[in-house]
Amino acid sequence: MDTMFEASTSRASVEPCAADSDAAAFAVAAARIAAEHKTEDVAVLDLRGLSSVADFFVIGTGTSDRQMGSVLDLIERHAKELGRAPFKLSGPRGAASWLLADYVDVVVHLFDQKRRSYYALEDLWGDAPRIAWNPRDAADGEDGLGA
Repeated sequence: MDTMFEASTSRASVEPCAADSDAAAFAVAAARIAAEHKTEDVAVLDLRGLSSVADFFVIGTGTSDRQMGSVLDLIERHAKELGRAPFKLSGPRGAASWLLADYVDVVVHLFDQKRRSYYALEDLWGDAPRIAWNPRDAADGEDGLGA
């Protein structure tokens, strides 16, 4: 078995902490940024207790390689404002079918439609619950986390 994808702890033994809350908030913010800039079918998967790879995946389908690159730039800008720096960025901007930004606890995946269907990360991580989130609503001050 590939230990990289092996669960490091049981789901029941995971205790929430401030770092989990920060990671969840960043994942939701990244999802909002992507959705607000025309990324389709944005999902946030909670991998805590299921994987040592990351705590959250943010997955979205871009409408073009240029759009995906712009969205990733906006997410990077937001991350920098929070004092976060990506551990790894992959995929050439401007000619990509899959862009990835690895912030260690949160990994952002932006795919074109063909690659999203092919790699099917939501199916691969089928045991991971989806985090319910809503687009930002500045008028009522909601944080966007769904109930």
